[in-house]
Amino acid sequence: MNHYASRRSFLKRVGLGSLATAAAGGILHAEEDKQPGEEILGKSGVATSERPKGKWEPVSDRKIRVGIVGYGECKFGALFYFQTHPNVTVAAVSDLMPDRCAELAKACRCEKTYPSLEALIEDDEVEAVFVATDPPSHARHCIEALRRGKHVASAVPAVFGSLDDAEKLLEAVKSSGLKYMMFETSAYHEDCHAMRQIHRAGGFGELVYSEGEYFHHRPKPIPSFGGWRIGLPPLWYPTHSTAYHCCVGGGSFTEVSCLGATSLREDMHPANNRYKNPFGTEIALLRTGEGGMARMGVSWDTPGYSGERGRVRGRRGSMTGMEYEGEMKEFPNLERPPLPPRVNPGGHRGSHGPLCNEFITAILEDRKPLVDIVAALNLTVPGIVAHQSALKDGELLKIPQYG
Repeated sequence: MNHYASRRSFLKRVGLGSLATAAAGGILHAEEDKQPGEEILGKSGVATSERPKGKWEPVSDRKIRVGIVGYGECKFGALFYFQTHPNVTVAAVSDLMPDRCAELAKACRCEKTYPSLEALIEDDEVEAVFVATDPPSHARHCIEALRRGKHVASAVPAVFGSLDDAEKLLEAVKSSGLKYMMFETSAYHEDCHAMRQIHRAGGFGELVYSEGEYFHHRPKPIPSFGGWRIGLPPLWYPTHSTAYHCCVGGGSFTEVSCLGATSLREDMHPANNRYKNPFGTEIALLRTGEGGMARMGVSWDTPGYSGERGRVRGRRGSMTGMEYEGEMKEFPNLERPPLPPRVNPGGHRGSHGPLCNEFITAILEDRKPLVDIVAALNLTVPGIVAHQSALKDGELLKIPQYG
């Protein structure tokens, strides 16, 4: 017998906060914690949510000395709130541009600056590094930091269009014995976190189908270091979508067939971008490691809804947004983990603070973080192969497996 929880009764039962607040842009921040403009990240990128209601309990009184690298167009270096976490000392910051480096130092209340990541990781006092540099540099920068003995957190994606880099990054993490975490924001969306908790409690059973969408309409590319966003293949930036499978059940994708739609944007003409990419939208149909199916899409140039969303369907239940329908009667705690008092939930629907807290707590507890290296590659690499499939008119291609 199936039991259905309506949206109203479901939210009441599990005690979650109002989704209307999140949809409207969420709680107001203190002046020092203002988000970047919506014109850069879109509504989804700046939207936050109410703070989790639980009480945060420290696992240690130790402070991790963190170096932060990168303060580009989106200002992410300061927007995951390392500077307000009670178990963190921001020991040093860096950006290639001196003015941005100075701004980052001010935002993080840090006096020590370096002109590059390469210089910062030579500082023996730095224990961990947050890599918020341009995506083409993520893998190289993370590998260099790991080889210098630093724990690493990285903005998305883990690697940028390169299967070779995926193997190199995996080996660097494994050989270092250090913590690596990719800061995938969808993983701590309210709905994705709730899906993960329900899946762990058996509310979905075997996952048969999942969907994820990242639609970010822009009439022209967002400014970017070295112009990396110009002509960017949509599924080279897949993780906001693929999280609605990999960060729910912890699984992977094994093969993919993908189609792309050509774009009217000038930069999406193959002759006008370094990637020779013709597509502004790519939609992938994937086989999952459990034997199920998934549809994952990314689009840069379709107007309308802009943001990330997803759904899952299993043999015991299904969920879209915060609506669950299925066999589960008693729900586990679906509230996101509590945050330290001064750590803001932050942008991308309140996911920034939880990501920072998860990384720091994983170091302190000496455990695997939520989006570890295997999860990061399972989120990222399928998009690289999907783009290859789209260029081959949907040819079914195998996806490397990482564990």
